[in-house]
Amino acid sequence: MKKKFMTATAFAAFALMAGGSVRAETLSIGTEGDYAPFNYVTAAGEIKGFDYDIGQAVCAEIKVDCVWSTNEWAGIIPALQAKKFDVMIASMAINPDRKTQVDFTKPYYFNAMRFVARKDLGLKDISPEALKGKVIGTQSGSVAVEALQQFFPESEVKLYPTMSEVFLDMENGRLDLILEGQMAFTEWLAKEESGCCAFVGDSFVLDTAEGNAMAVRKGDEALLAKLNQGLKTIMENGTYEKIRKQYFDFDIMAKPKTTSEYFR
Repeated sequence: MKKKFMTATAFAAFALMAGGSVRAETLSIGTEGDYAPFNYVTAAGEIKGFDYDIGQAVCAEIKVDCVWSTNEWAGIIPALQAKKFDVMIASMAINPDRKTQVDFTKPYYFNAMRFVARKDLGLKDISPEALKGKVIGTQSGSVAVEALQQFFPESEVKLYPTMSEVFLDMENGRLDLILEGQMAFTEWLAKEESGCCAFVGDSFVLDTAEGNAMAVRKGDEALLAKLNQGLKTIMENGTYEKIRKQYFDFDIMAKPKTTSEYFR
């Protein structure tokens, strides 16, 4: 069972000072905790991953003490809106629907989607015609769902609460393919002992893709400005690149081809 982190009290993130300026002392951050290598919980019960390291670096720049919690992905936006935490750092992709619910920072990476298929299928083509009737899994609420619904209506799509469950069903032969952000596959493919699966086709993003970003409650402009300044600083002073190289050996700020370029 996935370990959960609960905050014992509600954290007051920001307090107005004289002159109207904002000072942060303790900031509560929500993530998912089941999306390695971006955010996950270790055997020792610690939250780790790329999202965590970027968040901690930003916290250091804006001089706040950050307290993290894990939350179910399906309810992570409602949890932010309910003030269970003040910032979401969970590799959430910006899209038009989510922008009506939360305010996003500038992106801190682009996580292009890519298919992983069972090797025994011998797939080379990932066109909608080639994947007709194939069983494709992904995480409920991810941007991959939109891509599958729009471009693969004749495939059978299975949705799961977590990527761990997607990977397990793939290993057990209950799925033909998975569509998800390509970087989310890195750790699983390296550990998957049977060698069942491999990337097929090129990576792509939705036409509306604006990158993956941190999120705050609608209208929390002071906090949003602080976070954007912190992100800007770590990208300019080399901190971002040091963290990125620990996880990925390629440019994750480059935007790949879009779905309309790939499938139309």
